[in-house]
Amino acid sequence: MNSSIVLTLNLLALMFGAGLSSASWGFSLGREALKGITQPDTRPTNNVAIAKGSLNHREGLVLLEEEKIIVNIRNFILNGGIVEEKTTKKDSKKKQAQAKPSEATQPQQSFPIISSDSGVVLEVNDVRRWGNSLVLDVNLKNEGDQAVRFLYSFLNVIDDQGRILSASTEDLPGELPPNGRRYYGIITIPIALLDNAKELSLELTDYPDQKLDLKMSKIKIN
Repeated sequence: MNSSIVLTLNLLALMFGAGLSSASWGFSLGREALKGITQPDTRPTNNVAIAKGSLNHREGLVLLEEEKIIVNIRNFILNGGIVEEKTTKKDSKKKQAQAKPSEATQPQQSFPIISSDSGVVLEVNDVRRWGNSLVLDVNLKNEGDQAVRFLYSFLNVIDDQGRILSASTEDLPGELPPNGRRYYGIITIPIALLDNAKELSLELTDYPDQKLDLKMSKIKIN
């Protein structure tokens, strides 16, 4: 045989032997590295069984059964929730009972507020808000024996902070006859003037004699 052919065959044999050795050595290393690792079982029945076993016992974790959970919730509702609800209702009733005396202690404005002098009577029947104005519903009557004249620019309105307020009147008579009849009208005050005011005072006199002194105070506006 030719020497070159023999050399070639020897080289092929050496290469084949080296490949087998490398493959065997690599397989051994891979097997050592994969020891303890198994392929997961993807079958549904086995997965459920494994999941139940692992969840119930892994790391000491214990799951309650569905019936026990329902019973616990029912007991909580019957024993805890209802008691809490009753307690809340009782507390709210107590708060309401405590609030009522405090509300009752607050002074309430009683109408009418009356001022009289020499048979002439001025009454304030109500205080209300109308648009941007505070409105006092008033009436005048004369139970004396002489007619009385009024000039309502002499009407003084003062708040509880001592401020003199601009006020206007409507429907009140310029001359009040001595017939005992009530004449109704209103006194209006711009709300913008009532900054932080809580009470008003009124003072009205006749014109031109200025003999009458019709006064009233502590008319609540809040």
